[in-house]
Amino acid sequence: MQGNWRILFSHVCSSSFLLLWISVGLDVVEVAGSQQGIPLSVVKLWASAFGGEIKSISAKYSGSQLLQKKYKEPEKSVRVEEIDGVKLVKNLAVKMEEMFRRKAEATRRLVEAAEEAHHQHEDNPELQYEYFNAVLINEVDEEGHNVELGGEFLLEPNDHFNNLSVNLSLSVVQVPTNMYNKDPDIVNGVYWSEALNKVFVDNFERDPTLIWQYFGSAKGFFRQYPGVKWHPDEHGVIGFDCRNRKWYIQAATSPKDVVILVDVSGSMKGLRLTIARQTVSSILDTLGDDDFFNIIAYNQEIHYVEPCLNGTLVRADRANKDHFREHLDKLFAKGIGLLGEALSEAFTILSDFNQTGRGSVCSQAIMLVTDGATEMYDDVFEKYNWPERKVRIFPYLIGRESAFADNLKWMACANKGYFSQISTLADVQENVMRYLHVMSRPKVIDHEHDTVWTEAYVDSALNDKSGPSLMTTVAMPVFSTKNETNQGILLGVVGTDITLQELMKLIPKHMLGIHGYAFAITNNGYILTHPDLRPLYQEGQKRRKPNYSSVDLSEVEWEDKDDILRNAMVNRRTGTFSMEVKKTVDRGRRVLKMHNDYYYTDIKGTPFSVGVALSRGHGKYFFRGNVSVEAGLRDLEQPDVALADEWTYCNTEEEHEHRHLTQIQAIKLFMTGRRPHLKCDRELIQEVLFDAVVTAPLEAYWTGLALNKSENSDKGVEITFLGTRTGLSRTNLFVPVDQLSNRDFLTAEDKEGVFNADHFPLWYKRAAEQVPGTFVYSIPFSTGTLENKSVVLASTAIQLLDDRKSPIVAAVGIQMKLEFFQRKFWTACDNSFIVLSYFLLFVFFCCCCWLFFGEVEGAVMNKLLQMGSFKRITLYDYQALCKEYAGSSDSARTLSDVSFLCFSFSFLLEFNIYSWWNVDLSVKAQRSRGKTMMVPCDTEYPAFVSERTIKETTGNIDCDGCFRSFVIQQIPSSNLFMVVVDNKCDCTESCSALYILDTFEHNESLKCDRLKFQKDRKKPESCHPFHPEENAMECGSATRLSSHLTAALLPLIAATISR
Repeated sequence: MQGNWRILFSHVCSSSFLLLWISVGLDVVEVAGSQQGIPLSVVKLWASAFGGEIKSISAKYSGSQLLQKKYKEPEKSVRVEEIDGVKLVKNLAVKMEEMFRRKAEATRRLVEAAEEAHHQHEDNPELQYEYFNAVLINEVDEEGHNVELGGEFLLEPNDHFNNLSVNLSLSVVQVPTNMYNKDPDIVNGVYWSEALNKVFVDNFERDPTLIWQYFGSAKGFFRQYPGVKWHPDEHGVIGFDCRNRKWYIQAATSPKDVVILVDVSGSMKGLRLTIARQTVSSILDTLGDDDFFNIIAYNQEIHYVEPCLNGTLVRADRANKDHFREHLDKLFAKGIGLLGEALSEAFTILSDFNQTGRGSVCSQAIMLVTDGATEMYDDVFEKYNWPERKVRIFPYLIGRESAFADNLKWMACANKGYFSQISTLADVQENVMRYLHVMSRPKVIDHEHDTVWTEAYVDSALNDKSGPSLMTTVAMPVFSTKNETNQGILLGVVGTDITLQELMKLIPKHMLGIHGYAFAITNNGYILTHPDLRPLYQEGQKRRKPNYSSVDLSEVEWEDKDDILRNAMVNRRTGTFSMEVKKTVDRGRRVLKMHNDYYYTDIKGTPFSVGVALSRGHGKYFFRGNVSVEAGLRDLEQPDVALADEWTYCNTEEEHEHRHLTQIQAIKLFMTGRRPHLKCDRELIQEVLFDAVVTAPLEAYWTGLALNKSENSDKGVEITFLGTRTGLSRTNLFVPVDQLSNRDFLTAEDKEGVFNADHFPLWYKRAAEQVPGTFVYSIPFSTGTLENKSVVLASTAIQLLDDRKSPIVAAVGIQMKLEFFQRKFWTACDNSFIVLSYFLLFVFFCCCCWLFFGEVEGAVMNKLLQMGSFKRITLYDYQALCKEYAGSSDSARTLSDVSFLCFSFSFLLEFNIYSWWNVDLSVKAQRSRGKTMMVPCDTEYPAFVSERTIKETTGNIDCDGCFRSFVIQQIPSSNLFMVVVDNKCDCTESCSALYILDTFEHNESLKCDRLKFQKDRKKPESCHPFHPEENAMECGSATRLSSHLTAALLPLIAATISR
């Protein structure tokens, strides 16, 4: 019988599986008992021979058996404990509370200093004062002289600010581009706020973990410490205005429900409509996550800008605001404007929505954007708003005409609002901002310095090796304490930033286990920190995703379909929850199935809640060993030892004198009593000293192998490494650094391969899920690319006890050349061929080790699914970005449509535990023309999980009458399967579709449902909607009210005050 076979060696690697593609021509001699097709016994022999060979190499060079023995030796003296999740999360919450409290205290000191400085200052319109302008510092003119407001400003790189050049003695002042640097209001504000410099410096000396501190003035300028130079964009513009920032808006005003009315009558054509659109967009900029809104366009009819949101309000998160902005471009002007009906609709929405309790349940406002009003509509106000005047009216008169200014200003004054006239696009920003001062009046009069905290956001200034830093801000309002009667003057807002990296340093990663993690969310359910939060994407350089700051907990813990965990945390409860989860690792390329137990509680003094997740099994147990301090320190200081960079053994950040210390240096000073005041985790240090002693013999073992010239003569094994549950790692090179095939491995460039603040190394995680004593093999790829590194990693876990409750104490492995790995495969198979003697081989190699199995053998994979060797599960990604083509439908914003034919589908196989497929779902079809942009979308994709009980299987595929056979055989002691395929038939034409999902039918309805759906949220405790002592006559900036309108307004005001 003539046979033409292919042997496929498959496993999970990075974005694909390692594939050694072999075409084998065979002359099979008929022997007793032989059958047509591929002999299973032969494949089993090959798999056994190769499995034994690679395990022998992996165990020998890693020293896994020696390490297992060393951990067994003190078995009787160690103590295994079950982790108390409730106690763990409560202790973590207390630490976070203390850290946040220190930041809030620093902010409060700034408030007190700012109010005192302003109280002592008398405004002087003639004041001349030279200050350090953030843009102009160190700038010189053509003659080499410092420019005005520039001056020589000392800047030095500082590692605490990621080596950004800063001045730790002084602050700088930034003024928006559209404002005059020497405006008297600016100069006076800058002058008195100089007093904050002393407090900035004092705060930083008290708490060296502080980063940016600042004061955002209601006049528009921004004072920042430490001083740093600002650089305009390519157009010479700095678009930053502190009054637009969420921390400013949240601190200055109370949560609010807003309806924006936009006049689209015929008179609004041309420039007026353009200004109106910009005005609405600027209003949206001032709304935050605790606010709710809708936009209504009106002429002779009422038009909801988003028709599906008729009669309701939506949360003002980034996604919803961007959605409405897209619809603003579709507005066009025609007909006449019936303002009375629009006002009635707006009042009705606010009243009905407020009664549901789903909005802010605090301040309410109607923003009116129009070019005029022919009457005052007092009948409407009397019906819906008087005498309580709970809804403020803010009219914006568009254009230079003032014929209707009196009517619009009267509306504002009669309803505790503010009137502004906007003549040009340049006027929009300043005029929109004025309403914030009115909304802040009740809080100012009450003199309530509410502390507010923002959601997570990216600070592009503090870029580290992994990209921009995530942070949150604590902010408080600053009020005038002078006797300004009842005007309620807001001076500005002070704020202090906290990097989430600092928050993560508080997490006791060694107590959470290999797959455990901690996370925190806001009162709105948005993620503050979570290992699955992906705020950045790679496209040339790391960039922020559009909706990165409003990722909901339910979008990463998506198996919790009923939001039980999310809602409990939002409502600041303390409790536990359990569920089965599918966690992706290796940047989403692999999946692990686990059962997690969640423990959660609130963080006092903040709107945040914190939780920890512990995986059942080895993840719920911890062990304690004990060695002498002398022995531990001796072995900890060996050159091959490193500790996890982002773990905190000793807090060296809180004192300036400790900042230069490495973690190992700090541990030594603390444990020897020379620095007893260092804040160190004694429990963690004791365990890391134990690990240092137990793993020390590996260094001598590896050195012996490296010195033995007969070993590893072809330098196939390049690196051996180990890691322990305490973040300790050891490495040994068998080849010089410049000869390494993959130099990124075990470096800061390889985030997945090292101990991180929120995860163990990938090779450690995957080894922990293997059967004890077996190795997991994989191919690493470059971060953000599919570049094959031409190496194979092998790792195995070290258990303390032969028990499912035993903690995984360490993992150990090697890096070897891919070519060396392939050669060992052929050597093992050649030996089998000699024994069987009746095979004649012809072999060639394929370099496609990064291909998915289904891309090469779609028909085989399809058959394996039908036979039950694999089962399909569904995974979701709610943080995906899809490519949207200009002129295409916007369906990419919902579940992407995916279409696969069996030879074109791609997936990742990991045969012995899990296998899953993932592909870039961002492109629905190849288009030859049109620009693309990245837009947020949700993706659904299949994963293929192997049945662990199936060790081998055979099958046949009917390819239009030509039967093609295959054999799949597990390779012992590994995560690998060998696949041998009869190659005599071409099955590409006869293969049916595996998976088709069409979303065009339900895209629009699904989008509307999402906009309407409001998840549970915890409303801010503080609310200041109005105050009886407000000065309602301070209500506009344009023309004076005429005498008859003033006369109409006074009785209303008098009646209100008398109440």
